[in-house]
Amino acid sequence: MASALADRRDTRRLAALLARHHTVVNYDRRGRGGSGDHHDYTVRREIDDIAALVDHVGGTAALFGSSSGAVLALRAAAADIGVTKLALYEPPFVVRRDTGFGPPDDFTDRLTGLLSTGDRAGAVRAFMTDAQGMPSPLVGLMRLIPGVWSTLTGLAHTLPYDLAVLGDTQHGAPLRADEWAGARCPTLVLTGGRSPAGFHDAARALAGLLPRARHHTLPRLGHGAVMQAPRKLAPTLTEFLR
Repeated sequence: MASALADRRDTRRLAALLARHHTVVNYDRRGRGGSGDHHDYTVRREIDDIAALVDHVGGTAALFGSSSGAVLALRAAAADIGVTKLALYEPPFVVRRDTGFGPPDDFTDRLTGLLSTGDRAGAVRAFMTDAQGMPSPLVGLMRLIPGVWSTLTGLAHTLPYDLAVLGDTQHGAPLRADEWAGARCPTLVLTGGRSPAGFHDAARALAGLLPRARHHTLPRLGHGAVMQAPRKLAPTLTEFLR
């Protein structure tokens, strides 16, 4: 499952590496790429999409997701749709507020306001700087790379979907055990050694909460490892999924 502002084009290299050992379904999440949308978005609709794919491949499947896509995969597993294994790369839960990790409290309202006025570029900038912590000059440089900015702004309308998937996990409160109680399958929670401490805090909290989970850190990787370093990520995923 792709992260925010990403679709199956961004995960295709990792999917190809995993396909050497597994049957892989690399799909576009709702409202992205070749997939349809609905004016009344709900997280349950996204879970139903995954359930339909799991049913299509035989009724059981392992899931992998990155960032907000990891939280979606976790919600799907908790919904008991036939998930046999769960691999999650840096679910962006905010379990501590004293570190400054995570978006500001008014972020959802600001993002919704920008999109309501048609300011897709502003929404992408706000997400990258306020939610992901990217320096503004770096975001400005991204606008100069041919095709990149237009792709990102083309996916801007799906940012509220990712916020809905994250739910109330962005306020620095401990994860609620009852919310994830249905995720009982073996679970691998991965983080990158170069990623901010907040991702490691979240991974340790989740691994301590789920009954069959463990946390593992991959050195020299950052939050964008799925797109930037799939060859370093694939061996660990393959070993776990086997």
